[in-house]
Amino acid sequence: MLINIEKNFMNVKENDKVIYIVVSLYYNMQITNGSFNQQVGHVVNKLNESKIKWVRLNFCDPFGFLQQISVNSKEITEETFKTGLPRLDGSSIKGFKEIHESDMILKPDPFTFDILPDYFDKDHRNKNNNYESKAARLIVDIYEGFNGRRYLRDSRYIAQMAEESAKKRGFERSYWGPELEFFVFNKMTLLPNPMSTVNCSGGSGYSIESVEAPWDQSNGSSGYTIPFKSGYFPAPPADSLTDFRDEVSDTLKDYFGINVEAHHHEVATAGQCEIQVEYDQLVPMADKIITYKKTVKETAAKRNMIANFMPKPIALDNGSGMHVSQSLWGRKKEDDKESNNQHFDNDYNIINLFYDPADEYAELSQTALYYIGGLMDHAKALCALTNPTTNSYRRLVPGYEAPINIAWSKMNRSASIRVPAHFRNMKNRKRIEYRTPDPSSNIYLVEAALLLAGLDGLVKKIAPPDPVDEDIYKLSEEKKREYSINKLPTSLESAIDCLESDNEFLKPTFVSDFLDMYCEIKRDEHTKVISIPSPREFYMYSNV
Repeated sequence: MLINIEKNFMNVKENDKVIYIVVSLYYNMQITNGSFNQQVGHVVNKLNESKIKWVRLNFCDPFGFLQQISVNSKEITEETFKTGLPRLDGSSIKGFKEIHESDMILKPDPFTFDILPDYFDKDHRNKNNNYESKAARLIVDIYEGFNGRRYLRDSRYIAQMAEESAKKRGFERSYWGPELEFFVFNKMTLLPNPMSTVNCSGGSGYSIESVEAPWDQSNGSSGYTIPFKSGYFPAPPADSLTDFRDEVSDTLKDYFGINVEAHHHEVATAGQCEIQVEYDQLVPMADKIITYKKTVKETAAKRNMIANFMPKPIALDNGSGMHVSQSLWGRKKEDDKESNNQHFDNDYNIINLFYDPADEYAELSQTALYYIGGLMDHAKALCALTNPTTNSYRRLVPGYEAPINIAWSKMNRSASIRVPAHFRNMKNRKRIEYRTPDPSSNIYLVEAALLLAGLDGLVKKIAPPDPVDEDIYKLSEEKKREYSINKLPTSLESAIDCLESDNEFLKPTFVSDFLDMYCEIKRDEHTKVISIPSPREFYMYSNV
């Protein structure tokens, strides 16, 4: 094991070597421990017993798109989990490899094994398709083909390295609870055809149909429409998707072991939803989120509907955010009397380091305040990762409850950082909620970047400004300056500018090579969007 690491070590840039050696040792140790081998044996036995023919290997590309290859179940042996499968052409994945260095290895994580529902990976557009296949899923880590080292652009690896960075600083665990909002449409059409977005002379546009929408005139309209900004908590029949969310929630629990705490209709019309998943540690939570998005899309497809995770698909109504709750946990000191401050896994020696009952304002510890300071200090740069599409900045505009100002407060949903305060003495639930991200992002990169920003605040002891306990949307510009409230970037281009000028806090977990690639591709995305005339521009300017 040590010889292998030493060989790989030589291929890593100087400023990345420390973190690489630590994480490599950690994950090699995992492969040799008993729990790993036991789980591998369980997976192999389950594949044989269940007569599963196909195993879907999943990973996210750097931009959050779920990728998949199906392999024959006979390819998944005990040796596979140690050596991996040579099944990836890295040059065909955006942001990965050049064609002359494209051979890569997929190594399954046995702890991500699940048998999939029968309706997954089925083309529901073909009504005559009666074929049913029993398949399983494994999430994979990505390795270099020739030298066998971990691939530094693998977003799951970046998340794993971020976890190790926290442990190096004495934090045993971090817990995460992303809350994804999304839309479920009855139909979505690109007008006049998909190529119109490339060939501008053919025109461009889109249409959305939803039985809930006030503009809907389809034959399936129920008549129980939801006005703009009036979709929060309506009861059926106005809420047409209660049973849809029930099915998604049941599938998450029954097939993937993911607990859903609650679900409801969100503020916007046209089928905006939220399903709240129980919190977990960083990488397992990110794994759950990609499973969550896949389940939502598959369940919608089964019902001949479209699930949409764009931040702002509908003009004049609220967009979809992804508020990320987070907290740091560490070992209880000998003089700590809080013996009942254990986590739900009953480890009495691990306590929530964000909680301090002596703080009268929000029961926040100094650790939590410095963490908030780090998030606020790097908020503009973080946008490039937490809000990574041109559409993200259609959401981050005034008037739609989106957090456009960098501020923090308890209970205040107009601030970009909120401290939930439903109850006092929330020892196990004390957390902060970062409200800026949206669901178009890569969850592995989002959690990693937020954690590193918070840790930077702790290292540098960055104290946040005073909390703002007013409706920030109604404050004058003069009052905002008085409170030292800065604004988030207003475009993807400006967010990339901020990331390029402020990224040291991400290193070496995010290597320079990854950041350079990411910024280049995202800047190109911005250019491609702004270079195409929009339908609204024709209405505004065609008669000048």
